[in-house]
Amino acid sequence: MRADDKARNAHQHGESDGHLEASQTPNIELVSRLKLKNVVPEKIADVGVLGDFAYLAAWGAVTCKYNGVHVVNIADVENPKEVAFIGSKQGSYPGEGIQAVSIDTPKFDGDIVVSNNEKCNDRAGFGGMNIYDVTNPEHPTPLAEGFGDTTVNGQGKKDANEIHSVFAWDAGDKAYAVMVDNEEGKDVDIVDISNPKKPRFVVEYDLDETFPQIEQAAPENLKEVFLHDMVVKEIDGRQIMLLSYWDAGYVKVDMTDPLAPVYLGDTDFTNPDPEAAESGLTVPPEGNGHQAEFTSDNKYVVGADEDFSPYALVARNDTDGASIDASQGSDTTQLEEGDTITGESRFVGRACNADPAVPAGDGTQVAVVERGVCTFSEKVANVIAAGGYQAILVFNRTASDACNIPLGMSVEGDIPTFGVAPREQGFAIFDQPYDDAACQAGDGSQQAPIAFGATGDTLTFSSYFDGWGYVHLYDNSNGKMAELDTYAIPEAHDPAFASGFGDLSVHEVATSPTVANRLYFSYYSGGFRVAEIENDEIVEKGHYIDPDGNNFWGVEVFNKDGQEYVAASDRDNGLWIFQYTP
Repeated sequence: MRADDKARNAHQHGESDGHLEASQTPNIELVSRLKLKNVVPEKIADVGVLGDFAYLAAWGAVTCKYNGVHVVNIADVENPKEVAFIGSKQGSYPGEGIQAVSIDTPKFDGDIVVSNNEKCNDRAGFGGMNIYDVTNPEHPTPLAEGFGDTTVNGQGKKDANEIHSVFAWDAGDKAYAVMVDNEEGKDVDIVDISNPKKPRFVVEYDLDETFPQIEQAAPENLKEVFLHDMVVKEIDGRQIMLLSYWDAGYVKVDMTDPLAPVYLGDTDFTNPDPEAAESGLTVPPEGNGHQAEFTSDNKYVVGADEDFSPYALVARNDTDGASIDASQGSDTTQLEEGDTITGESRFVGRACNADPAVPAGDGTQVAVVERGVCTFSEKVANVIAAGGYQAILVFNRTASDACNIPLGMSVEGDIPTFGVAPREQGFAIFDQPYDDAACQAGDGSQQAPIAFGATGDTLTFSSYFDGWGYVHLYDNSNGKMAELDTYAIPEAHDPAFASGFGDLSVHEVATSPTVANRLYFSYYSGGFRVAEIENDEIVEKGHYIDPDGNNFWGVEVFNKDGQEYVAASDRDNGLWIFQYTP
């Protein structure tokens, strides 16, 4: 991962900033909690459960050490014990992709854990997926590490691309895994893991090209299209993949034969946003299809949209009369509803420490920065140090995972910062011609042919409140799946909770395997939530927020001695086990 990508991928998960007040309904019992070894705030990521063991990712975007997978014995749900730790290769870390599954093929019969690899050290780390034998969970054994796609746009490279998530499934005599490819964002990468010691790359798809009907033409802001997460479930003897494809929504594909996928259905985001409308807001949907599950009876699809910015941005190139595709940086000064910034643009290069010093602005200008080489926060710090700018706009770099792809970004600094805008829009600000083919052929190091310090078009930025990420309920039909209802915690669409209470977005949903209409949510600082589907509507039934606050990432249902429990991963602490009693 390039240095400038680290912040972007990190901000697929937010940061703590206060929390909601403690609250608990009597039907939710905190059965136990376990602080894991070497945990610092925001260190714990996803959780998976198989049998008597839970597996939790030790994330590396906060500290690049003690990365890997915690193994916890949960046979006694009231007294979980950490029994092993699977260390990642130095410089690599897992996050979203932690799954434990049993496979039985002619080459292997046992339990495995699959995990993803992203980098916190470019030189030492590697990408791809890992496979561990956990048939004896207290003594896990590596079977394969760092396996993945080693091409970008057909060009070979030494190491596997970094991946954000991975999911494995047993398909009888065969077993497969599917990966999210960070460097080819739209890719669906399929791997044969029938012999997990010798995984074999099978095929890759750009799903929006294979099935163009999944893209949504309007509203125009739904342009950030990439694969984020997926599950595979056997339904009526077929292997059905449910993919969370960000602004293209949720997509259902028959993947029984990975070489011949069959489109079954997908979703569109309702315009105007229906959840915001319940709070009296008329705003376009933001997309952000993050993670989804089938209910156990396969009647419904439940999708979780992740959105860390409660304020949406309206950005314009006034001179050209054109929109700019950008959003507000995560931890920079936010434009609140009614705030507006207008100023002349000035190009200040990449604004990295090793680049020429950013020239001072005149007090009214907007610094325009090229993405690449260093982190967004380093760029912002250098613009602030130069002084004289009202705001910063970042436009994208070269390479196949960039160019005209708009991106959100995690960035710190005491100045309004917007981006990442498509590269062509950045060029247009300074009346430069743009060649997308040349951009796609780049490797991220090429700099824009814009004179350093040049002034360009007048830009305007304003904002409106549209709330945090929330939940969708869809009818599991073929074709366009009908949206039946949406759900959010009350604070998520109240401007009074836009800052100072942590991230109030949903992160994941887990569906009960025994009660078909029951749903469990990890809601970051919104805590642990339980809901049920009643008359095609999501109705909250219970919740838990600790007196010290929570920051839940993962949620996984398991059964022990005939009782249903839920494992939740708290980013700042470790494993929490809940039980809901109707």
